[in-house]
Amino acid sequence: MAAIRWLIRIHKWVALIVGLQVLLWVLSGLVMTAMPIEWVRAEHTIRAEDPAALDLAAALPPGEAAARAGLPPPARAVLKSFQGRAVYEFQAADGSLALADAATGARLSPIGEETARAVARAAFSGQAEIDSVTFFPAATWESRRDTPTWRIDFADGEGTRLYVATLTGEVIARRNDAWRVFDFFWMLHIMDYEDRTDINNPLVIIASAAALVTTIAGFALLFPWLKRLLFNRRRRKAQAGSPPS
Repeated sequence: MAAIRWLIRIHKWVALIVGLQVLLWVLSGLVMTAMPIEWVRAEHTIRAEDPAALDLAAALPPGEAAARAGLPPPARAVLKSFQGRAVYEFQAADGSLALADAATGARLSPIGEETARAVARAAFSGQAEIDSVTFFPAATWESRRDTPTWRIDFADGEGTRLYVATLTGEVIARRNDAWRVFDFFWMLHIMDYEDRTDINNPLVIIASAAALVTTIAGFALLFPWLKRLLFNRRRRKAQAGSPPS
């Protein structure tokens, strides 16, 4: 019996610690499911693009365009539309990216602030003005893309920020206040307090295992108590139904 009492005490303290994380899992799950994901993704701020016809006849061969842009022979070349003209997005053997005009081979990347402003304005459906522009040479906790970016902040009352990659001229991330709230609870949910991306990190695995063991142990400790409770109830009924002596 002494051993069982010690097990119960240990279980209570472990259950208290694990229970706090379980509470955070439930709370964060409730908040995330209650928030419309379309609003979190700022889909209401996306401006639909009219597909522009590419002038393929004027496009140089990829190798020639890369040479004119002063780039090594590309491992991959994608012909796409950028600000109303055909451009090549080149990827070198080392994975680096660059943008060049498909007709002239003029190198367009890394794009500057004015081009980033134009890209963000074209991708934003609202009427709010641009509040600020900030350059980041590496990934941020918001962009989470390992590439230099321009962050364009819009004064729309929703904290909307567009991240434009300097090497490709694309909007790679669209954030707002709703996303930041969602991301905070996502961090609590997966227990990745740094990158907020690793759902298989050791901390969440250990906490999940501890919660499972604590739950199983709780049921194991509950059965003897239920057995005694049922036994005492039957004994009281038997005593109440026996004739007086």
